[in-house]
Amino acid sequence: MLMTQPKASHLIDLMPEVRGRLSADAPLNGVTWFRVGGAAEVMFRPVDSGDLQAFLAAKPADVPVTVIGVASNLLIRDGGIPGVVIRLGRGFTNITPGDENRITAGAAALDLNVAKAAQQLGLSGLEFLCGVPGTIGGAVRMNAGAYGRETKDILRDATFLDAEGKKHTLTVDELAFSYRHATFPNDWICTAATFRGQKGDRDEIAKRMAEIQDQRATSQPIRSRTGGSTFKNPPGEKAWQLIDRAGCRGLVVGDAMVSQQHCNFLINRGEATASDLERLGEEVRTRVQRETGITLEWEIKRIGLHGDDLKETAK
Repeated sequence: MLMTQPKASHLIDLMPEVRGRLSADAPLNGVTWFRVGGAAEVMFRPVDSGDLQAFLAAKPADVPVTVIGVASNLLIRDGGIPGVVIRLGRGFTNITPGDENRITAGAAALDLNVAKAAQQLGLSGLEFLCGVPGTIGGAVRMNAGAYGRETKDILRDATFLDAEGKKHTLTVDELAFSYRHATFPNDWICTAATFRGQKGDRDEIAKRMAEIQDQRATSQPIRSRTGGSTFKNPPGEKAWQLIDRAGCRGLVVGDAMVSQQHCNFLINRGEATASDLERLGEEVRTRVQRETGITLEWEIKRIGLHGDDLKETAK
């Protein structure tokens, strides 16, 4: 008599054993800065790089993986994210000094904390990180930048795990950075990065960081449910100026609004859905294109299923 394997009732039943935490149908709206979005089909919080490496090597190859940090520049759609969402936590937040004016940080270390650690070491050049909301992993993937500096200007190399858990280290030249982009496979996960600064005066570095944070507080809606700069700056242009010229400052869709303070920021006024925010962003793009002939590109990363996609899947 031919025996058949019992069908797994949920994706989590197919996951390998881990030292970290696996959970099914994990809500994601509480972890994004927008405070919107559906659930992860499975959430994995690895204890450390070894735990993540073993998981990637053992999980079914056809299961999609999505990595999120603090989700400061991320819009998770209302239908949630299929497959496994990996959220790097405490085991990836170490910040350690090295020789030759270097500092190494785990991918889940906050950019702000890396800037603070560099200041304590008397390393200049990393001050701009205190004005970048997010983590080092995201900064590497997007070549994050602010106040005239970008990640490529300070990065020495970064460490990654590929889809099978194999380790790779790429230098700044190998990553071939461009505006808000780094060149490495989409399914690779950044686990750490090493930066190089220059010797500087700690008081002067602290003063520059305070100036950056003051400027950010006065020019951006940092106390709102927002997600950072929404659109990339087109060559030779400022996205916020184009949005303002198209009359979109204060534009509303549902409970989502274009910020009055800085119109390259979208805001959840309290009850917005991910769909509200995305539709508002698309309306801004339409109006800017109509007014200026320029098509804005999203800087915020939008991932997951639309609510309507989820309904279709359930049929």
